[in-house]
Formats: sequence, C-alpha cells, structure tokens
Amino acid sequence: MKKIMFFVLAMVFVMSSTLAFAGKNDRTANSDKMAVPVKAENKLSDAEVERITKRVEEIRKMDKSDLTATEKSELKSELKDMKKDVKKAGGTVYIGGATLLLIIILILILV
Repeated sequence: MKKIMFFVLAMVFVMSSTLAFAGKNDRTANSDKMAVPVKAENKLSDAEVERITKRVEEIRKMDKSDLTATEKSELKSELKDMKKDVKKAGGTVYIGGATLLLIIILILILV
C-alpha cells in the first residue's frame, strides 16, 4: 500500500511539473504582470455598504422606460462599478485544480 501511494504521489508531482515548464517563458513580456500593487485594506466600511445598497435600491425602483440610451448605459456602468467594488472587498480564496487534488490526496493518506 505504501508503494502504491508513493508512486501515485510521484506521478502527481511529475505530471504537475511538466505543466509548469510547458509554457513559453518570456520574462520581458511578463515582467509587468508579475509586479502587481496590492492594497493593504480592501474591506468596505458599513457606511459604504449602506450607500451602495441604497443606490442599488434607487436604481431598481426607478422607472427606466423614459430614460435615454446614454442614461441607461450610465446606470449600467455605475452598477458594474459597484459590483466590482463589492467583489474586490469580499475575501475570496481561489484554489487551483492541482492544489485541490493534492489536498484531497493528503487527506486520504492521513485519515
């Protein structure tokens, strides 16, 4: 059983390492993507959440039938910006497929 688990883990590492080195590696083109400035605090305050909530309710209750196309597009872009701000403030953690597979294998081994 230990040999099988060893070979399974070895295959996972070997298969994932080939994917890591498979892409074309152009350091000069990707240098701007590597250095991404990160804000220290992305959380929205309660007042900002309340303001966004009230504005969204106002837009939903608004009679949009008499608005022009430019006004409708401005409302749409405003809603998209608010949605982007709310998503940015949420603390979401993304786990890749290989990482998830490795976590599942480790859980199975240890349990």
